[in-house]
Amino acid sequence: KDTRRTLTYRNNKNNNNLAIMKFVAAVSALLVGSATAFAPAFTTSHASGTALFMAEDGVTPLRIGTRGSPLALAQAYETRKRLQEIFPELCEDGAIELCVMKTQGDMILDKSLMELGGKGLFTKELDTALLGDEVDICVHSMKDVPTWLPEGTILPCNLPREDTNDAFISQDGKYKTIAELPDGSVIGTASLRRQAQLMAQNPTLKCVNFRGNVQTRLRKLDEGVVDATLLAIAGLKRMDMDQFATAVLDWEEMLPAVAQGAIGIQCRDDDERSIKYIEALNHADTKACVDCERAFLEALDGNCKTPIAGQARIVDGKIKFRGLIAMPDGSEKFETESEGDIADAASIGLAAGEKLKADAGEKFFEMMVEMSPQQVLGQITK
Repeated sequence: KDTRRTLTYRNNKNNNNLAIMKFVAAVSALLVGSATAFAPAFTTSHASGTALFMAEDGVTPLRIGTRGSPLALAQAYETRKRLQEIFPELCEDGAIELCVMKTQGDMILDKSLMELGGKGLFTKELDTALLGDEVDICVHSMKDVPTWLPEGTILPCNLPREDTNDAFISQDGKYKTIAELPDGSVIGTASLRRQAQLMAQNPTLKCVNFRGNVQTRLRKLDEGVVDATLLAIAGLKRMDMDQFATAVLDWEEMLPAVAQGAIGIQCRDDDERSIKYIEALNHADTKACVDCERAFLEALDGNCKTPIAGQARIVDGKIKFRGLIAMPDGSEKFETESEGDIADAASIGLAAGEKLKADAGEKFFEMMVEMSPQQVLGQITK
């Protein structure tokens, strides 16, 4: 079944003052407005098979594949803007085309990612369109991209990275930190990584499966479904919504996910035109850090059933990495830190993953495999 939907985007200025709006009112406005507020006019066509979409001057458009969430669209528009800043020919009307798709992860919101099969839920449909020549490039949140790529595709580009930390958000800012949450507080999160680190700090906290886009989660928080939630500050910033963050957590309090805050651009490995365009956008330091983190994840064979966190940063010309794995309830946690030359980024991440694998031991991972989704999550869907 073709889950692609086609839309026409126009340059509608978002005049909502988010700072003074209640979350509930923000949802309807932001779902349409926040991602398009800064976007020039876009005509999105339905791609099928090998059909070509020709601009009025005969130029074959560069087709960008993206999910349809406000955050995904914001990232696609950011990619378009950067391409046009470097390549004048892409500023012409119709030179860039946006192709919006729904993925399995977007359509099934009443189950956890672990129950649905983990990684790839937000990329499979985009991969299919790319390999079917229905789009030329795909824009991804890198934390959604599996450590393996489909044969025939490459991901040679990461845009400059946004702040990688997590934001803590409590209803009306009532609690300023995780430590202030009363025992038994209910936290909305679909992330086992966040759940494990939260429960390591306070085992009485109850984590409930909390899925949907940013606006949906904020609405649920405002309705009192949960006491607090955590979101990537990068996504909030990209949609000009970071004023909703009660606090930004440092790595000591909540180590972020592998590749959090990074945007990646994928294309076919034989598409020289697209490769030329997206390689020009690559930010070398971001790419090195993301490669390090993804090598760490690959060494651990990471999936949505294992709480894994990993972050790299470049300091004084060296790459410094920190990673952890934990039991879902936070009862056990293994951490590692390492550093080295930037050129060795992937090797550093791989070695860190192998170290944690040895430290945790086979029994740790056997327990993960044997656990049912209910045992791992210990949560219900909200």
